[in-house]
Amino acid sequence: MAAAASPTTTAAPTPRATFSRLSATRLSPHPLFLRLHSTRHLSSISPTRHLSLTATSPRFTISASLSSKPTILVSEKLGDAGLDLLKLHANVDCSYNLSPEELITKISLCDALIVRSGTKVTREVFESSGGRLKVVGRAGVGIDNVDLAAATEHGCLVVNAPTANTVAAAEHGIALLASMARNVAQADASVKAGEWKRSKYVGVSLVGKTLAVLGFGKVGSEVARRAKGLGMHVIAHDPYAPADRARAIGVELVSFDEALSTADFVSLHMPLTPATSKILNDETFFKMKKGVRIVNVARGGVIDEEALVRALDAGIVAQAALDVFTEEPPAKDSKLVQHERVTVTPHLGASTIEAQEGVAIEIAEAVVGALKGELAATAVNAPMVPAETLSELKPFVELAEKLGRLAVQLVAGGSGVKTIKVTYASARGPDDLDTRLLRAMIIKGLIEPISSTFVNLVNADFSAKQRGLRITEERIVLDGSPESPLDSIQVQIANVESKFASAISDSGEITLEGRVKDGIPHLTMVGSFDVDVSLEGSIILCRQVDQPGMIGRVGSILGEENVNVSFMSVGRIAPRKQAIMAIGVDDLPSNVCLRRIGEISAVEEFVFLKL
Repeated sequence: MAAAASPTTTAAPTPRATFSRLSATRLSPHPLFLRLHSTRHLSSISPTRHLSLTATSPRFTISASLSSKPTILVSEKLGDAGLDLLKLHANVDCSYNLSPEELITKISLCDALIVRSGTKVTREVFESSGGRLKVVGRAGVGIDNVDLAAATEHGCLVVNAPTANTVAAAEHGIALLASMARNVAQADASVKAGEWKRSKYVGVSLVGKTLAVLGFGKVGSEVARRAKGLGMHVIAHDPYAPADRARAIGVELVSFDEALSTADFVSLHMPLTPATSKILNDETFFKMKKGVRIVNVARGGVIDEEALVRALDAGIVAQAALDVFTEEPPAKDSKLVQHERVTVTPHLGASTIEAQEGVAIEIAEAVVGALKGELAATAVNAPMVPAETLSELKPFVELAEKLGRLAVQLVAGGSGVKTIKVTYASARGPDDLDTRLLRAMIIKGLIEPISSTFVNLVNADFSAKQRGLRITEERIVLDGSPESPLDSIQVQIANVESKFASAISDSGEITLEGRVKDGIPHLTMVGSFDVDVSLEGSIILCRQVDQPGMIGRVGSILGEENVNVSFMSVGRIAPRKQAIMAIGVDDLPSNVCLRRIGEISAVEEFVFLKL
């Protein structure tokens, strides 16, 4: 392939007079590779190596062994199908109606927490977990009851169940729409009170009326489909909704003000965020058509409830149908709830038998998968990466982390790791290559070997920023077929000394490059030397004078020490000149074994790197 830019040259570095020898400090053994989070055992914790990464005070989190089950706290009622799934993989503690104090007390014993909308997962909850809490699952869509910033800072993944209750919520929205238009709830109460007032409860028709859907996501679009089936003209406002998806179901996307001014009915389907809090207020009600009708099955906080009462009393809003409230349950003497032109239900949007079971299964699968280290497609505080992209990038994710781990182990003690450059070579255009996941795994590889911090997809960028790491990304566009997402990944650490001088490229940085071959990560360049070694097990790098018998001599020493060699590669600049030997080993060589390799006269320097 012809590259548009070349990341490195291939000239050999000038030989150094001072050769590096193996440090006596052993690296902490790398745990089972988990794409989201790491698990360490007490026996694997060794003294932190000081590479001048600005770190917080050391805190070791000891988790249960891999053979024991994690503990999942379920703080609100969950469907039996979901509980059964959880119990196959974890110890499940169903403790409902916990006070905030009780939740804080229990959380340090839990690896995961599953909530609905009633439990507030605050910063204090994450701080009280002592680092053990790895996953919070929200059985539903909205996550405004979870402090996402605190979750991210503490490396806790937050997942939700956005699809299972979509139809149920949409159906409830339509049910409220129709019952409000025909005064069903009021007429029912009247008849049960012994009255028969047909003229009092004359309603309005839906056919031909304009419905404004505010928030055109999963639920909003399903409401729009059903409203179209009822003969309504549907418009929508959502700054993030693609116009082609709206057009596909016959919906016109309009501005917020146009939606308010033209709608006969307004249906709310937006999340509660600082931008949407009390988005319907005195000012916005004033912009609406007189006699508008409001439906809310989203979040109570998106409506200023006192302003809605004023709009109802002024006749601006003819009726409202509400399933959600700012405070749940609302006060018994709430003017809004007691208003004769307001229909209310107790947050029943997802309350169908089918939806409850579906949500329970969806959140259970997400939480169990996250605890196993699988990437969750429903993560809300991590990069949202489509499932097909996750599958395609899987081997490159492993390559990215291992390159980070190797690179930081090459840094000589006392050097401060601050500036990292990552270069991706690909035949795909920038819009077709999402590198957020790869960047997160490189950060994980850089930080974990030299700190007590557990880095995952959730807190990677935060952890890098906290330590003053400046990470830049560059893309090299290659000619050729874009069938594979990447050709290579290169990691460079600038302004540091290396314990293996040959890892310094001509441009002065520790430089490693890798590729994926047949689904397996390979190290393909060290400094300016080409190598080819499978990144399985651990690696010994030797700079040597190229001469006959070197492979045999090193292999014999490893064999005598019962160290199995999985791969061996030699890269050289010319025959009988300098060469780099990269040896993959399955077993941990002893210090004696490594010292014997270093005593070979032709070996100028070497280093052992553990993956």
